[in-house]
Amino acid sequence: MARTLADRQDVIPVLAEVFRDHGFEGASLSAITARTGLGKGSLYNFFPGGKAEMAEAVLAHIDGWFRTHVFDPLETEGGGLAAVEAMFQATDAYFRSGQRVCVVGVFALGDARDLFAEQVHGYFAAWVQALASALVRAGGEPMQAQADAEEVVAGIQGALVLSRALNDNGVFTRTLARLRRLVTSPQPAVTDQPD
Repeated sequence: MARTLADRQDVIPVLAEVFRDHGFEGASLSAITARTGLGKGSLYNFFPGGKAEMAEAVLAHIDGWFRTHVFDPLETEGGGLAAVEAMFQATDAYFRSGQRVCVVGVFALGDARDLFAEQVHGYFAAWVQALASALVRAGGEPMQAQADAEEVVAGIQGALVLSRALNDNGVFTRTLARLRRLVTSPQPAVTDQPD
């Protein structure tokens, strides 16, 4: 039996899946009504601004989840490597070990990118900044922490795409493990080698 979507907050996760599957451009009103089980009138009652308002609500919902489960814990005092480890666990769970593509990434790559540029930029910038902050608190040098944070976020996003393209969730799991080692394992000191 289909679940009844009684309010706007119930609809947002379902809309996220429609956008995840079809992108903004491909998420037709018929696809949205079919997935949500709501008529056009109900959808416009919840989202008077139409599909753009639906997308903004989905992006805000995702940002809120990541802010609560990833960004804020990374930025708390003393978070350090424990928060980085928690970030990898939360990320793996959120993306279901590579089975779900990133809706924000879908928006970043689609034709509607400019419509949602602020939200897309904010999400990725916040993730990189929060991770870099945790790596610095864990003893990392600021420039290296920034570079590592960018590599981790880019690696996660790339692994999601590659996992989906190859239909192999192991790609995501293996990539997360490598990225985790990159930022949580002590790096060997670089010494000058005699000629």
